[in-house]
Amino acid sequence: NPTRLRRFPSEPNGNEPRVPGNMGLRVGFVGAGQMAEALCRGFDAAGVAKCVDMTIIDRNQPRRDLFASWGCKIGASNEEVVKNVDVVFISVKPYAVADLLREMAPFLGPHVLVVSIAAGVTLATMEDAAGAGVPIMRVMPNTPCLVGCLAGAMSKGTSCTPEHVDTTARLLGAVGKCHEVPESKMDAVTGVSGSGPAYVYQVIEAMADGGVLAGLPRAVAQDLAARTVMGAAKMVLETGKHPGELKDAVTSPGGTTIAAVHHLEKCGVRAAFQGAVKAAADRAHELSKS
Repeated sequence: NPTRLRRFPSEPNGNEPRVPGNMGLRVGFVGAGQMAEALCRGFDAAGVAKCVDMTIIDRNQPRRDLFASWGCKIGASNEEVVKNVDVVFISVKPYAVADLLREMAPFLGPHVLVVSIAAGVTLATMEDAAGAGVPIMRVMPNTPCLVGCLAGAMSKGTSCTPEHVDTTARLLGAVGKCHEVPESKMDAVTGVSGSGPAYVYQVIEAMADGGVLAGLPRAVAQDLAARTVMGAAKMVLETGKHPGELKDAVTSPGGTTIAAVHHLEKCGVRAAFQGAVKAAADRAHELSKS
């Protein structure tokens, strides 16, 4: 069964015993925002973890009520969440991560995998706060996770085993694709996929504006632009062909597409995108040092 995930060995810290024969993971969320919602629903839909085996904690009552309506347990404290899960997702604001992990440290250990989806918080910072021996995975997601199209990356901490990496990849595989990269590459990931959706939204908006300029109704132009981006992305992913090869396949000699491509090249679009990715990566590096 490709979605059957192993739990990690329990320790005598009060964790509840596993239910015999139940091989699903127990997952916790500290922070129940939009990203946690997307992960929760994706895990449940894929069967890698069911809502009834998830425990969440959040200060916001409407968010607690939403997760409870799906069958999730609502924790009264961070300690209760940690003691009842195999994997805990840290989905709070980046500035709060270190203090949160220090608070949770007495209840953490090798028995619970910690997965942080907080942007810019380094493994060193988290490991220092959580204490020795705690397996921590750092994940850089992006907002398309909300529609099951995650493009992200993960880096393992010093206490992680191959099983921890595999578990994280399988869980996140329920909502898209997550590559394992060295933490030193996380800023580059931020530049490409973390901030990337904003670049593509601008492309879609600009293409739609062009359609309106050429005479199309706004709704039609925007739908055509968005579906064109989605279809082109699927062509790259499903054919395995280089984007340049796919571009060449639709640029007939003297035709409309090569005229448009020529105009984009004159405007420096390729360099603009490269520069945008580098600027975002550089800014991510600056923020991680602050």
